[in-house]
Amino acid sequence: MIQLASQDQEIENCFAVMRQLRPHLQAESFVATVRAMMAEGFQLAYLQDQGAVACVAGFRIQRSLVAGKNLYVDDLATDETLRSSGHGAAMMAWLRQLAKDKGCSEIHLDSGVQRHRAHRFYLNRNMDIVAYHFSELLSD
Repeated sequence: MIQLASQDQEIENCFAVMRQLRPHLQAESFVATVRAMMAEGFQLAYLQDQGAVACVAGFRIQRSLVAGKNLYVDDLATDETLRSSGHGAAMMAWLRQLAKDKGCSEIHLDSGVQRHRAHRFYLNRNMDIVAYHFSELLSD
């Protein structure tokens, strides 16, 4: 069953899997960072397998001129020891249904250019590569 993390302990329990995707994260600031993001519309979903978090998805429902109302997936990670067990597919199906239920017309996400396995996963779920993502690090 997929649940939304609402309690600090639930958020904290998601850290180990999220850190596999985002290794720069620090345990001591994770809950506070997620809480600050939640104040801006971020939500954190998780799926457990035998009592442990197996898959996490950070997402937000937003509006944009290009996509209208959409669900944007910030983060999607399955524990590396449990990949190819159907957890990621279950999470994507859950996100798709949530997006439909909330009146979204699209789901969007970005994926690092080096993440070839993830790209196959998304393409196998009828997602298309539709844009390049550009970024610039801003210095002080």
